[in-house]
Amino acid sequence: MSKKENPDNKKQDSADTAPTENEAGEASETSDDLKGIIEELTQEEQDEEGMGLRVMPLIPLRGITVFPYMVLHFDIGREKSVSALEKAMVRDQIVFLAVQRDAETDLPTRRDLNEIGCIVKIKQMLKLPGDSIRVLVEGVSRGVIDEMVQEVPFFKVIAKQVDETEYEVLPAGIEALMRTALAKFEEYIDVSGKLPQDILASLMSVDQPGRLADIITSHLDVRIEAKQSILEAFDPEPRLELLNELLTKEIEILKIEQDIKEKVHSKINKNQKEYYLREQLRTIQEELGDDAMVEDEIKNWLDELEKLGLSEKIHAKIEKEIKRLSKIQPSSAEGGVIRTYVEWVFQLPWNKYSAGEIDIKGAEDILNEDHYGLEKVKERIIEYLSVMQLVETMKAPIVCLVGPPGVGKTSIAKSIARAVGREFVRMSLGGVRDEAEIRGHRRTYIGAIPGRVINGMKEAGTMDPVFLFDEVDKIGSDFRGDPASALLEVLDPEQNKEFTDHYLEFPFDLSKVLFITTANTLDTIPRPLLDRMEVIEVQGYTEEEKVKIAEQYLIPKKMKEHGLADEGVRISEGAVRDVINYYTRESGVRNLEREIAGICRKSARRVVEDRAAGKATDIRVTGGNIEKYLGKKRFRYDIIEHKQQVGTTTGLAWTIVGGTTLSIETTRIPGTGQLVLTGQLGDVMKESARAGISYIRSIADSLGIKKDFYKTDDIHIHIPEGATPKDGPSAGVTMCAAMISCLTGIPARQDVAMTGEITLRGTILPVGGIREKVLAAHRAGIGKVLLPRDNERDIDEIPATVRRKMEFVLIGHANDALPHVLTKLPKKRAAAKSGEAGDSKGKGAAAKKQR
Repeated sequence: MSKKENPDNKKQDSADTAPTENEAGEASETSDDLKGIIEELTQEEQDEEGMGLRVMPLIPLRGITVFPYMVLHFDIGREKSVSALEKAMVRDQIVFLAVQRDAETDLPTRRDLNEIGCIVKIKQMLKLPGDSIRVLVEGVSRGVIDEMVQEVPFFKVIAKQVDETEYEVLPAGIEALMRTALAKFEEYIDVSGKLPQDILASLMSVDQPGRLADIITSHLDVRIEAKQSILEAFDPEPRLELLNELLTKEIEILKIEQDIKEKVHSKINKNQKEYYLREQLRTIQEELGDDAMVEDEIKNWLDELEKLGLSEKIHAKIEKEIKRLSKIQPSSAEGGVIRTYVEWVFQLPWNKYSAGEIDIKGAEDILNEDHYGLEKVKERIIEYLSVMQLVETMKAPIVCLVGPPGVGKTSIAKSIARAVGREFVRMSLGGVRDEAEIRGHRRTYIGAIPGRVINGMKEAGTMDPVFLFDEVDKIGSDFRGDPASALLEVLDPEQNKEFTDHYLEFPFDLSKVLFITTANTLDTIPRPLLDRMEVIEVQGYTEEEKVKIAEQYLIPKKMKEHGLADEGVRISEGAVRDVINYYTRESGVRNLEREIAGICRKSARRVVEDRAAGKATDIRVTGGNIEKYLGKKRFRYDIIEHKQQVGTTTGLAWTIVGGTTLSIETTRIPGTGQLVLTGQLGDVMKESARAGISYIRSIADSLGIKKDFYKTDDIHIHIPEGATPKDGPSAGVTMCAAMISCLTGIPARQDVAMTGEITLRGTILPVGGIREKVLAAHRAGIGKVLLPRDNERDIDEIPATVRRKMEFVLIGHANDALPHVLTKLPKKRAAAKSGEAGDSKGKGAAAKKQR
């Protein structure tokens, strides 16, 4: 085995090869006695020798380690090394060989050399072309550098020769180590397959443990650091232990390498077989003409890819997939996956946009034609279109329409698409729990497809459709991921320009898409997702609005669907109002449309019967005969009577289907001061009642109420319709007024409704749902409504027809409500008025606002 450095490198000085067997035979002479091989020495050198030290040249080695009794040759070429060699040749041919710590160092210094090396005798030298010298050396013994005498023009060191320990009788432990080393080396030769078996025979005659360890190590193909550690072990026993560890490790590595080679060889054989069969199949396909079809298809795809004008990164990825298809069998499973992927890519609407000019007036007419009301939504869309006319590159808004069911959120999205002249795509998110529904599956899965966002873009055929995410408040999440989190990228104007679907694995531009989402409530929408959307509240319809919608939209639509447009069927306004009030209870018009459809079906049957009998048909549906078509009335709306009752007041509440009135009943019974709350009240509502009773206790004197009423009497508050859960703080002032009426015995007016949250100081705080609550009060015949002062701005949202018929009183304190609710003021109220001034100062008298 020969290890040799590149002779062209002038700076190298040591190859790392062992001699061949012939070379070793030619240089097999050994020197048993080195004492006579010494030139004339300086006095200093003679002194050193007298101390057991020797002065000799040093040659740095890299990539090779020399052991005692080892004969090998190597090449040197560095100037210092050549000088050291020449010096040794004119003296005693003795030189110290030390291995460099870093083989990449061309000009080593003292710190770059190992302390322990090998003292060798130069047996032969031969000059080579290129100023290199090949040297044959024989290892004599280990040596330790004691001192570096000089570094220029060559290294000269004072070294100590380390003699090998010789054994006449081997200890049992050492003999066991020697046998183990021989056995492991034999296994090493068998596993590696690089060394001849003859080496084992030569080792059988070695009877010294140190020499055995050195010879075996010299034949191992291991790192220089490992060999250096063996060289530095002076004691034969630790040296053999290190050798056994090294052999064990190398055998394990060789076994693993052999196993890997066998697997690779087996796989190569299999691949070669598949390649041979595939080539045969390709030849058959060429005969049948199938291959030509595949090649034509790939060529057409590459031509089409050039026409798309995609970005360089996307173009390169798609081109790579197309070319992969040309290298594999088209009928294989992988070929089918690639083909499906490429087809998906070309079906996307790259650089295709909706054509046509933006017509603001036309868009407004379309929105008004399709929907009655919804002014905020229409206004926002017209604003967007106006800006689009001025700035073509504006990012599309992301609008969230929030409102109760049936108010037209989904249908207005379709009208928006028609108004702006774009394609419409709808995706229902109700019950969606898998993130892959949004982002798609990775192609590693069988049957993987893109998510529904990319699928919707393919169906739209343009880059700028109107995309509706319906029921965004009903998204779920489970172990498959959180779809709401995946929507964050889709609905973020700053990110959706580079939306990446898991299936496509490249960015797709969604920035031109007009996204619209719908929801019934904002409570279940994650805050980060809600933050990315512009929320527009779509409120419930009033009775007047429902009548207009029915007359202008629903009745003509259902008449046409049931074939009654020209059959003389008429539905009066009174019938429509009865359907609204007694057959539906909703904020929208979905059930109203369903009931009108029921009237049309009954009318269609009568038309057919009259036609069969030869009679003329004249059907008039009125409030008087509505039960004939729809049956008995299903709902009732309590009309509040103009009467007074002790302990009973009228409150207002908001529900998902609109507003409603609440009759709050209070009674006082002897007891131990308990506050009983019934009617399926929520925690917040119960806390409002407790806050009200605490406020009453704080002003009991001014109301003429006994101070210890909370000790001697129980107060029971009940809100009827106990099967319906109720919660929220807006009934605080209503319950407080009912308790004051009950404790003072002063009747309360039933035709005055109120709403507002109460504090322990009697302050009335603003609440929500004012529009729906006032409409409920108007429907119940109530003429006066008490509202928190801070809700004054909400009065403008109430329809003008309702505002004109009602009186609104703005209150800032609970005391402000008493003159309007109680038939008379408490007896001591006038006397205590000055004491209450500090509590209600700044709130002012109750402000009346007649609309």
